[in-house]
This record gives sequence, C-alpha cells and structure tokens, in this order.
Amino acid sequence: MARRRRRPWYRRRPYRLARTAVLTAVLVMGADKVVHREGHGAGTAAPAPEPKAVEAGDARPGVTGPGASPDPSPGSPTPAPSPVRTSAAPRPKAASPRPAPRTLPRSRATRIVIPYIGVDAALMDLGLDSERRLGTPPEDKPELAGWYTDGPSPGEPGTAVAVGHLDTNTGPAVFGGLGELKRGKRIEVRRADGRTAVYTVDTIKAYEKDKFPNRLVYGTRDRPELRLITCGGTYDRRTGYSGNVVVFAHLTATREPGRKG
Repeated sequence: MARRRRRPWYRRRPYRLARTAVLTAVLVMGADKVVHREGHGAGTAAPAPEPKAVEAGDARPGVTGPGASPDPSPGSPTPAPSPVRTSAAPRPKAASPRPAPRTLPRSRATRIVIPYIGVDAALMDLGLDSERRLGTPPEDKPELAGWYTDGPSPGEPGTAVAVGHLDTNTGPAVFGGLGELKRGKRIEVRRADGRTAVYTVDTIKAYEKDKFPNRLVYGTRDRPELRLITCGGTYDRRTGYSGNVVVFAHLTATREPGRKG
C-alpha cells in the first residue's frame, strides 16, 4: 500500500483559517479608520488660527486736535480693542517742560541782534503819529531799527513791536533779510540796564496792507512776545510796497549784564 503524502504547512487548514481571520481583522480596522476620518470632516469646521499679537510699533495713535471726534463716523467699522499686554516694557519718562523765562522790569531797548540774517543794529524810540500810525526810522538812516516805546520794553509781558526798512534806493536796509528768517531762530534785544531779552521765532507771515490783521499782530498777550515788521509784497513807485512781512516771536531766555549767549 502506497504511503500518503503529507501536505505542505502553508496549505493546511489551520494556517488558512488563521490567515483568513488576520485579513478580516485588518480590513475591519482599516474601514473603521476611514469612516471615522470622513465623519470628523463632514460637519466640523477647522479651528481658526490664533490672532497675531500686536507689536508696540504696529499700533497707530488716535486722531487728536481740533475737529477730531473720539467716536467713529456712521458707517465706519468699529476698531477692534487693543490686546491686553501682560509684560509691557517700561515707558520712558516724558521730558519735563522748560520753565518759563523770568520776565524783566521796564528798561529802554538799545540794540537788536539777529545772527541768522546778520542783523546787529541800534534801536531808536518810535511812537504814533497824529493819525495814530506807528512811525518808522528816518529813510536816510536805513541801518537803524525802531522800537515802539509805548508798548512793552524787551522782556516785559505783552506784545512788543520793532520796525525797520526793507531797502532804499541804493540797496538793502536793516530788515532786508527778514523774510528769510526761520522758525526757531534767535532774536536778541539788548536793554539800557545791560540785560538782554532773547526771543525765539514762531512764524513769519506776509500780509497785504488792506488785509493787515491788527488784532493778531498788535493784540495784548500774557507772555512776553515780539513782532518785527517791515515792508513786503509788490512795489509801486507811486504807492510803495503793497504789504508787510511780520515775524512772530516769544521770549525764551534772559541774560544778565556781562553774560554772552
């Protein structure tokens, strides 16, 4: 009788049953993962990204000054609130404002010095004429400037006024360069008592004579201020200059006799 040949191990029934069970388990687990992933994305929104922190330099300051409104205009988007800072860097201390310069008692003006435009001129006393107009230095002395003596003296509170000619038939006069002054430049006015009142230029304006702002130029001020006035505008041989140049300045320092600036 012939001997029965044994089957290889990979064709035996136990191996085939075990292999079928393993494959079934793998397929079931894979299908479960696919169903779970699809179900998670079917109705769930992705999380929104976190907002970026606003750096110190990104914030824009609010609008301030005349005409500014603290509330947004109708129809404009409401600005988002600033993020809360947990560890802000310490703010630098604000610079202390300069104390107001000491005002001076009355003393006659003797000389005016404006280094930026090369003025170093004697001052003569001026008053109002019969028509209550401010006089001017003599035309034959273009190097002279004049100080309105009925107003404040240099360094006194109020609006002081000095005038000078722009030019003559032969060339520039004492205030020929007045229109070239710039904000922040220095004007020194020396006094009979040896003290010096130092003014700083605020602005330079040009006005036509028929629109000259008397109240703005000559109006009373609480602090010591100075106006320098000369001719300006266009020139006509019959009527002269059509306007005036006015320098507005205020007192920023005083110097005692013997002290240099």
